[in-house]
Amino acid sequence: MTKPLTRTLLAGTLVIVNACALKSPEHARVQDYRPSQPPILTPTTEEPEPQPHTATRVPAMVLKDYGVNPTIETTAEPVSTFAADVDTGSYTLVRGYLERGTLPDEAAVRVEEFVNAFDYGYQAPKDQAFAVQVEAFPSPSRKGYHVLHLGVKAREVAKADRKPSHLIFTIDVSGSMASENRLGLVKQSLELLVNELDARDKVSLVVYGDTAHTVLSPTPATQRERILEGIAALKPEGSTNVQAGLSLAYDLAMKGFVPGGINRVILCSDGVANNGVTDAGGIWQTVKGRASEGVTLSAIGFGMGNYNDVLMERLADMGDGHYAYVDKLDAARRVFVENLTGTLQVVAKDVKLQVEFNPAVVERYRLLGFENRLLDKRDFANDKVDAGELGAGHAVTAIYEVKLKAKADAPSFALFRARFKAPVGGASQLVEHALPTSVIRAERRAATPPARLSLVVSGFAEKLRGSYWARALTWDTLLAELAELPPSLAQRPDVVELARLIRTAKALDHRPDRFEAKAPLATMDFDRLPVIE
Repeated sequence: MTKPLTRTLLAGTLVIVNACALKSPEHARVQDYRPSQPPILTPTTEEPEPQPHTATRVPAMVLKDYGVNPTIETTAEPVSTFAADVDTGSYTLVRGYLERGTLPDEAAVRVEEFVNAFDYGYQAPKDQAFAVQVEAFPSPSRKGYHVLHLGVKAREVAKADRKPSHLIFTIDVSGSMASENRLGLVKQSLELLVNELDARDKVSLVVYGDTAHTVLSPTPATQRERILEGIAALKPEGSTNVQAGLSLAYDLAMKGFVPGGINRVILCSDGVANNGVTDAGGIWQTVKGRASEGVTLSAIGFGMGNYNDVLMERLADMGDGHYAYVDKLDAARRVFVENLTGTLQVVAKDVKLQVEFNPAVVERYRLLGFENRLLDKRDFANDKVDAGELGAGHAVTAIYEVKLKAKADAPSFALFRARFKAPVGGASQLVEHALPTSVIRAERRAATPPARLSLVVSGFAEKLRGSYWARALTWDTLLAELAELPPSLAQRPDVVELARLIRTAKALDHRPDRFEAKAPLATMDFDRLPVIE
């Protein structure tokens, strides 16, 4: 009797290494096996670039494994639906692992957050809510498949036209924030943000340890010295009562509410909740309720080890904000300086994306990432179902692998749809675009450099999380793809860093192919998962 591998070896586990792990609704489409704890590996010195000499163990991380999306036959289900996601926390979190000389836990890797950590140079729409850019080209590693790059760019808002804001800095000052200079990096990050504000804005400051208290009531941003003095005086104290901190922050938010403006709680924490309400119920109810009243929440994570990725990501989802992870000051500069307007000002709420593939052209498809953002097809037009938010100028990039039918002749290979609400709510609006077959390239090198960059980024994530579908993709292939990019892109600082991280991962990766015994790579079926006896 045979059983599909996907039924025999299940993923989707919650890696619980901290007493504050939270339970959250399941959205995973589990298709790959993965071990609960990847080994901590010592790097080699094979690569010419500097490598960490000693692996630093990363303890007590709370991570959730959402599995890996399957390959779907269009005759069975031609429609792929998911919520927009512009979070980038997973990429910077994984960077922290690699820079400490260890491979990341596979559950830390979310492909879409890797992909959306990079700028692909999309043109902003002029008269519409979104601009859609798409192209497809042959995959370098999955035989018979094309990589489909789909980019959605939201309208931009000039810095001078940004709405006035009330920002409530909500700072975790518990004892765990004393390690690795976490609180010190929080202070530096918030100083960057304060220096970007002006007379339109006001700031409140809440701290929480054992209890929560107000450091600053709503204060005009023009009183910069007073705000910076309040931030500079922060020091670690006690355990972590995140519920008390958020409750006080929302009270201040309502006290200083700016009608028609930006009312945003900015939570800075390592996510360790060991005092007060530490399970999902009370926190989610508070955050979701206040978001419906116009007070959104951004969760900014700090700290490697004793860090709760699950809590921080979920808080941002429930708070109609976004999740970012700050491991160094340049990450804070990207969030709070370079992308400030997009970070603060939402231009579209509850954004849902859908691709309906034409079965006459596309035989099979697989969405890379978004496993915890998948939606049922029937939920696309249901305005009661929550989805993602897009800030001004934000872009969402989705990567698919698609198998095209031979000699298919049709003007379009898919129909793209987006549903979204205005920032003030109301009924959703629908955007539709046919995806023309003319964007399908016969050769990979004919694709635009940004699309080829997205191939490398998504492949990097797939390799790190041990996806079955990336078995034939090698680290050297990824590096070769980067080397073929034009200098204007290859020499961009974030792309140079990407190349360095890929070399680090290559040096660290001594994992055996866990599928080899049952499904040898030499005879790999690129369409279907194997079966085992």
